[in-house]
Amino acid sequence: MQGALFRTTVNHYGPVIGGNADGAQFAWGNHTVHQSRSHVEQAAPEFELLVQVVADTLEKMPTIDLSPDSLREVRAAAEDVLNEATQAEPDRDRIRRAANALKGLLAPVALGVRGGSVAGAREWARTTIEQLSMPF
Repeated sequence: MQGALFRTTVNHYGPVIGGNADGAQFAWGNHTVHQSRSHVEQAAPEFELLVQVVADTLEKMPTIDLSPDSLREVRAAAEDVLNEATQAEPDRDRIRRAANALKGLLAPVALGVRGGSVAGAREWARTTIEQLSMPF
């Protein structure tokens, strides 16, 4: 067949990206998916110690026996500290309020009213409250 046009058909069996997909995460045909994204932001120098204490607190919170509501409040206060400390011009009052909220949420653990069944929880909470009380 001379002069006939032949067309090619392409079948895609997955997502087709027709533009910039920077930062996109895709999973296709998996039964279970575990994805994570790492984004590093620099804290203002005067808040570096505070940010480390808050990050340590977030890491240890799942091991402390607190109610789901208290855990949510701890995460929210910690995120406030972390988000504000990485701003170009951090709001010290907002950071102070969030740090004070964290101290209040950790006080029952430090006093042994909550979370005391976890070995070292009381001492860890006391130390964390002291570190959150340091001037910044």
